[in-house]
Amino acid sequence: MATLEPIPEEPAAVVTLEAERALVIADYHAGYEVGLRQERGVEVPSRAINRRERLCSLLERTGIDRLIVLGDLMHSIGDPGGAERGELEVLFESLPRGVDVTLVRGNHDGAIERWLEGDAGAEKSENGELERRIGGTHIQISDGAGIRLDGLGCCHGHTWPDRSVLGAATVCLGHEHPCVRLEDEVGGARIERVWLRGKLDPGPFRKREEYQGVGWLDGETDPPEVVVVPAFNDLVGGTWTNLEGQSFLAPFFPEGFAETEAYLLDGTRLGPYRQL
Repeated sequence: MATLEPIPEEPAAVVTLEAERALVIADYHAGYEVGLRQERGVEVPSRAINRRERLCSLLERTGIDRLIVLGDLMHSIGDPGGAERGELEVLFESLPRGVDVTLVRGNHDGAIERWLEGDAGAEKSENGELERRIGGTHIQISDGAGIRLDGLGCCHGHTWPDRSVLGAATVCLGHEHPCVRLEDEVGGARIERVWLRGKLDPGPFRKREEYQGVGWLDGETDPPEVVVVPAFNDLVGGTWTNLEGQSFLAPFFPEGFAETEAYLLDGTRLGPYRQL
């Protein structure tokens, strides 16, 4: 069974697969500051170097073999250009030697395939996934519906997951940027990123024909664990999971949540997210 073990104080987790250990992150949003300037007219100094150094430090500290990005590695919906493309290229070139990358394509990663396909070193694998090598790093990009890596099902969350993802013991996703709004006794408030962990509820999945025969939907086995990973980029907004009436971004949430609790980055258990 593949179990995600969050790294204290970090929006990242380590998982042990059959043949390797991986670091799991979500929603890196390279070039976010460029997007703020173009979309909202807001000037924010670039934190590209900080993001890259934080990620590379985590990879070196954990000594893992693979980096798994649960979608939205980049921010612009279209073809990355300028500062965003530069941030991505420097990031890949800076990764520790021997660390391969699996990217589950998110809704912001649609054009990253055109960028990689334009490179002479890019090719399609037998299952249609795009592969490219930058320096010593092998990059694999799966479809947005996700991919199963041993007992770990990985998807972004903007669309219904692949059938194979639901067959894993643990399903992890990003997209939501989950956070909570915490208030003190004198009315002060702060926003904190959180992990959401629990079980998947079979309700919304039973209604879809493509999932017929998935054992846990018929009660043959226990439902998989679900982990919603907080955004790696600390500038992006998110879903305030503890506000009444707050809608989620994934098409299967909140109906797909069962026994789901919220945890701060430092590991503090806040309890059932619906009761916060």
